[in-house]
Amino acid sequence: MPIKLPNNLPVKHTLENENIFVMDEYRAVHQDIRPIQILILNLMPLKEDTELQILRMLSNTPLQIDCTFLKMDSHESKNTSKSHLDTFYVSFDEIRKKHFDGMIVTGAPVELYEFEEVDYWEEIKRVFSWANTHVTSTLFLCWGAQAAMYYYYGLPKRKLDKKLFGIYWNKVYNRKVPLLRGFDDAFWMPHSRYTEVATEDIVQCPEITVLAKSEQAGVSLSMAENGRKIFVMGHPEYDRMVLRQEYERDHRRGLDTAMPENYFPDNDLGKRPVMTWRAAANNLYTNWLNYYVYQSTPFRLDGTPWGEEVQDNFR
Repeated sequence: MPIKLPNNLPVKHTLENENIFVMDEYRAVHQDIRPIQILILNLMPLKEDTELQILRMLSNTPLQIDCTFLKMDSHESKNTSKSHLDTFYVSFDEIRKKHFDGMIVTGAPVELYEFEEVDYWEEIKRVFSWANTHVTSTLFLCWGAQAAMYYYYGLPKRKLDKKLFGIYWNKVYNRKVPLLRGFDDAFWMPHSRYTEVATEDIVQCPEITVLAKSEQAGVSLSMAENGRKIFVMGHPEYDRMVLRQEYERDHRRGLDTAMPENYFPDNDLGKRPVMTWRAAANNLYTNWLNYYVYQSTPFRLDGTPWGEEVQDNFR
């Protein structure tokens, strides 16, 4: 699948070296095809790492995808340069009158704060409200999923006794749901978080359908509104070494973080982690793009696929 990216986006060269088909803007405009428009609200501190991880996940279908990266103006990033954000990211005011086929909301390292204490909470609430009428389907990841469940359905998060950290085994439910086509009976998913939305709260919410859950990690995959909202409580997009890097970072900070579970062979830090979750992660993103974005979106993006005429109330 060709991913349309700005010519000088730093991760473009990495993707090309991995034989991922990346199309520049000049070539894209000369093709007689409407690309799928995906908005990525990247809340992670290391923006370029997350860009690369998510773009890899979007690279496994024959669709042409045009990615737009969204930033929160109410938050000052300390780990990504202002020049990178100014060049490759847009503000909400720049896109609020546009429509998108799909949106991805990443996790964020703010889970120990109450939602209302997060400096961009009011701004992200505007994005969530706007998405109801301007986005065909949204994929919420980790803290993004917790925030969406709280905003849309009033489900609170709660602090865990210790950090949930590792690769966890998940049992599949509702196999006939298109999002799970091609999945095995169970699959692995990385998690790295201090909070959760309680399984019982999710199960009892009539608007949410549970798709997969783990004995240790709780509900890992669920959806609402026939897939217009999809909640992923972990990080299927993570690369092989991310949990190792997080483990080493935590210990540099003096945190007593336990070794990630089910990650290092024989729990030996000297051994290379085995990638056990990539196939399921690719399947998840491919199914989302195919069944909930491409096959549900209108050909023209000047209105929602539900025929709603809405006023611009997002000033």
